[in-house]
Amino acid sequence: MTIPVSRIADALLEGSIAGSFSRAGYETRSRLEHWTPLTNYDMTAKTVVVTGPTSGLGKELAYILRRANANLVLVARNQEKLDALGKELSSVAGNGAITKVVADMGNLASVRTACNEVISTISAIDVMVHNAGALSKIFSQTDDGVESTVASHVVGPFLMTTMLLPLLRKAHGRVVTVSSGGMYAAPLPHLRQGGSLEMSSAKFDGTRQYALAKRAQVTLNEMWATRETEVEFHAMHPGWADTPGVQEALPTFRKVTKALLRTPAQGADTIAWLAMEPQLPANSGSFWCDRSTRSLHRLPTTKRSDTQSARDALWSWCVDAAGLSTTA
Repeated sequence: MTIPVSRIADALLEGSIAGSFSRAGYETRSRLEHWTPLTNYDMTAKTVVVTGPTSGLGKELAYILRRANANLVLVARNQEKLDALGKELSSVAGNGAITKVVADMGNLASVRTACNEVISTISAIDVMVHNAGALSKIFSQTDDGVESTVASHVVGPFLMTTMLLPLLRKAHGRVVTVSSGGMYAAPLPHLRQGGSLEMSSAKFDGTRQYALAKRAQVTLNEMWATRETEVEFHAMHPGWADTPGVQEALPTFRKVTKALLRTPAQGADTIAWLAMEPQLPANSGSFWCDRSTRSLHRLPTTKRSDTQSARDALWSWCVDAAGLSTTA
């Protein structure tokens, strides 16, 4: 049996971090695999919730979905930026409605208020994209007592998914979580055996904390898929994209790798494709990069950490941290 050139090239790229995550990885795969252009998709009458849409990949995604005629529910913490984005999108050709909801994904009260607002105004959700969050260099905790990175990337999205599940079920919808290739370096901590998802102020490292949160995201994505069969769950990493977040949080990395970085449009491509493709070629719970499924682990150490016991402990911790009942 002859193996297609595209599959050989993809495997070679995936074998190296730089090859897979860089602009070259995107350009090679998209060309050899003859990807369907995003402009071919029509999201008329489909409702998409996007968190973190005011900059970077989220903003690029909002524009793509607007052009595809989706009804957009934009969730951001800054009212001024949200209003500005709404005006920008209104000037772009597209027939969908634009709903703006203010929420800080790291603040549980804010997330609850936002979800109740969505529930009162939207009858069903076809796609929800968890994109909000940032890499912080400085330790901080939310009013709920959770480390801020974990709060905005893990606990807030967990609460929002739980509260909006009825609307997702109505549409047999899909949840897309934007993770990061940085999670490959982080094992899954066992929260019942002395491990912690949250780093202490004394030992805080922003990059490490971010990786831990992203590891939790992709693990929870698989767990949601098993527990909730009426809704699809998919996670992805966008590779190395030149976004304002990277420019601010990782200036040295950006300076060294600038020639290799993807454009925001390239970074957002798989997010948009996961949101718009009617029939994805993989099961719920999959992890993606460049429109293909990827392994959750690149290192034996992280794979060994990923036990059912550690997963169960993570789920229970999220239920407690989000203030949900144990039946959630």
